Amino acid sequence: MSNRPVGIIGAGSFGTAVANILAEQVSVLLYARTAAKVKSLKETRKNGNQNLHENITVTGSLKQIAESCEVIFPIVPSQNFRSMMKKASPYLRPYHILIHGTKGLDLNGDNTISKKNPLTRDHVRTMSEVILEESNVVRVGCLAGPNLATEMAECQPAASVVASHFDEVIKTGQQLLKNDRFLIYGSKDLIGIELCGILKNIIAIGAGAISGLGLGDNARSMLISRGLVEMIHVGKVLGGDPKAFIGLAGVGDLIATCSSKLSRNFTVGYRLAQGETLKQIMKSMEEVAEGVNTINIVKVLAENYKIRAPITETLHKILHGKMTVEEANVYLMKFPFQADIDFL
Repeated sequence: MSNRPVGIIGAGSFGTAVANILAEQVSVLLYARTAAKVKSLKETRKNGNQNLHENITVTGSLKQIAESCEVIFPIVPSQNFRSMMKKASPYLRPYHILIHGTKGLDLNGDNTISKKNPLTRDHVRTMSEVILEESNVVRVGCLAGPNLATEMAECQPAASVVASHFDEVIKTGQQLLKNDRFLIYGSKDLIGIELCGILKNIIAIGAGAISGLGLGDNARSMLISRGLVEMIHVGKVLGGDPKAFIGLAGVGDLIATCSSKLSRNFTVGYRLAQGETLKQIMKSMEEVAEGVNTINIVKVLAENYKIRAPITETLHKILHGKMTVEEANVYLMKFPFQADIDFL
């Protein structure tokens, strides 16, 4: 392993949690986007409820990250990911390894979500694809799994998957991140693992709504299992292997985010069921709930590919005020699901 520091781009709760794990073994450069955030982190050595490890140096310079680090973990919201890569690209070289931790989709180019301009897989990018498009970096990977930042910050046991087409990237991720409380598995199905982390956010919003209605574990378990089937159908169309969805990054992450108020997406669903509007919820949240944008994208993709995605379709109606959470519950209970498992 190189003695060079490891870079983290993104000082959100998850980025900070990953930085602290890395800092137990190596020096870390943590990038924050705004001068105010950099100043605050340097002065307080604290980000929210997380203290910064003594091996973490805070910076506001993407150039410094790229020139100092060979391995970089970009962990920023999907809506900002491409612009961040455009800014970082002049400083990145083919020798860099980028392992992202972002669970969202990017609409390539100027495409808008509308039936007049149908979305296909050609218009949609995962973050690894954005990295490849916007830079000359070759060795890319992703980090995905049931990784609630709050629990990671509390040093509770967890596990994740580093996925890449390159064995070297997987091995590097495992060496840097694995410790006695954080297990790291490897996968060659990069797109499949990315899609697991992306699509489960949709189901997490639905699970939060069920809890917000005061319904029990039976109802939530039903939604999770039907949601997994829906994830697999959508994932197959977008290029993922169904095997990925029954592993740690799939069903593992799905269970965690559908069962915890620590999940931002779960919280969105819960608050919708409590009567708040999406606008009110988004305005008050400090960090992005990726599932909202994913629902908007996947709903149109499913229509264009003629895939039935009843959970996504129903949540889309709720988000846009066309159906209440109570009405959605009644609708889904009457939906004519037939086969339990129909993707094998």
